[in-house]
Amino acid sequence: MKTTSAEEQKLWESWKVDRDPHAGDVLMRKYKPLVSYHVQRIAVGLPKSVSRDELNSLGMMGLFDALNKFDHSRDLKFDTYASFRVRGAIIDGLRKEDWLPRSAREKAKKMDALIESMEQRLQRHVTPEEVAEELNISVDEVYQTVKEHFASNILSMDEQLQDEESDAKTYSIRDDSIKTPEQEAMQAELIEDLSASILKLNEKEQLVLSLFYTEEMTLTEIGEMLELSTSRISQIHSKAIFKLRKLLIDEVQSI
Repeated sequence: MKTTSAEEQKLWESWKVDRDPHAGDVLMRKYKPLVSYHVQRIAVGLPKSVSRDELNSLGMMGLFDALNKFDHSRDLKFDTYASFRVRGAIIDGLRKEDWLPRSAREKAKKMDALIESMEQRLQRHVTPEEVAEELNISVDEVYQTVKEHFASNILSMDEQLQDEESDAKTYSIRDDSIKTPEQEAMQAELIEDLSASILKLNEKEQLVLSLFYTEEMTLTEIGEMLELSTSRISQIHSKAIFKLRKLLIDEVQSI
């Protein structure tokens, strides 16, 4: 929904001062595309059983929370502020719900055990095609299982850090915006390991990851830029995640 700067300023004033429901509704509709954008990005690594409508609902709650807490007098763009709230609300909702079904977790564990066994036998890294053949499933299923399990591990790592900090500081008030020295060191180490691992990917895989995660382009936009189909970009993204998971699995499991 398009509004001029002056019109939007009036909407913010009406919302902040009078809590005018019409102004709030107009602002929610104007920034709703932010929710769709983050739902699309987060859904890439989730199983198909996770409803996009559910993710959208979580995102809309985050947007409404941002609308309530945003100080429009500050020199900060609302879409930047809201993006953090929307993404945070979706991730928090996923953490609270066991979004990865037990069958998917068992499938991932089975795949982990098989990959370890194959690599010990062959004395080299195995390919997604070899794993698919061994499990009698499609290569796409291998990619999807790896992406789901990788995303689940990342969420679990973050939740574990929060829980451990909470237990260790039972009688203090935690500031979620400030990381502990242990968290800072762990994050720096993970970033260093991830950066080194990314350099081991081929040029096209590095480019797709950079455009998706750094430039925050969608898979469709990346496909248009590289003159490839969205499904092909998705395949490159999945293969890159598969490789990164293999390179980082020791670090992830040790946390």
